[in-house]
Amino acid sequence: MNISIVIPNFNGEDLLRNNLPKVIKVLDSYKLGKKELIIVDDCSTDNSIEEINKIKKLSERTVIVHILQNTHNLGFARSVNKGVRVSSGDIIILLNTDTVPEPNFLSPLLKHFDDEKVFAVGCMDKSIENKETVLRGRGLGVWKRGFLMHRRGEVDKNNTLWVSGGSGAFRKSIWDKLGGFNELYTPFYWEDIDLSYRALKSGFKIIFEAESMVTHEHEKGAIKNEFSKEKIEEISYRNQFIFSWSNATDYSLQFSELFWLPYHLAKAVSNKNTAFIKGFFAALIKLPKIIGKSLRFQKLFVKSDREVINGLSD
Repeated sequence: MNISIVIPNFNGEDLLRNNLPKVIKVLDSYKLGKKELIIVDDCSTDNSIEEINKIKKLSERTVIVHILQNTHNLGFARSVNKGVRVSSGDIIILLNTDTVPEPNFLSPLLKHFDDEKVFAVGCMDKSIENKETVLRGRGLGVWKRGFLMHRRGEVDKNNTLWVSGGSGAFRKSIWDKLGGFNELYTPFYWEDIDLSYRALKSGFKIIFEAESMVTHEHEKGAIKNEFSKEKIEEISYRNQFIFSWSNATDYSLQFSELFWLPYHLAKAVSNKNTAFIKGFFAALIKLPKIIGKSLRFQKLFVKSDREVINGLSD
């Protein structure tokens, strides 16, 4: 089984220096097929490229390292899609620059792909938050008042609503069939939930694997360092609307969206929640593109929203 690790990077010089050699070491130990590392630099303004080239030179005898440089900032979904397009692996492993895989994380991750219906497998994410470790990687969700409300699930089961784009493995043939990440979510958030949800609605399987472990230092990632809290909230709300309008095909959910929308907007105005209001109008501007993509996605759907959520809401 050939594998490709794809890492998007934006101003991650320090993270690359610390974490990239560990990723290469994991790849070097893989002996069951061809392997490659693809780094997509999203027009960094620090010394990321110089750091990558240093590490590439040291590792070129054991691991093939490809560097793609964006001429302008494309955001997470577009950068990942770009890396996946040029990859040669049967399985694509996505890692963020702030994610460090443990030495033996590949074997438990890859074994699930013996089942041809498996699209994606997520890792146990040892998330460092306020100097504490929170175990993440399994996701749950429920449709409520017109939105998919998602949350962390306990890590004692292997079913999950999504696989993280920061630490997960994906079958490339199905990735291509689904169209990869929806770039309407640019610059970040919800693209991995969206892709996983579309995969489930299209009849494929996604799995959480607790034995495949990574350490994820979220607070060191580019998003919190490059964007204000208010802008992150606005983008999150916008993408929540995009997700609902793109994926909810059950008539009951579509009715719920229309019914609750005036309530949500009135509440946002009353609470002076400008991030929600800006997010709504930012999504509304994209509505023609959202509808166009949704119609293409729906051609693959074989399950209802109710069938997808069943067993993944609690």
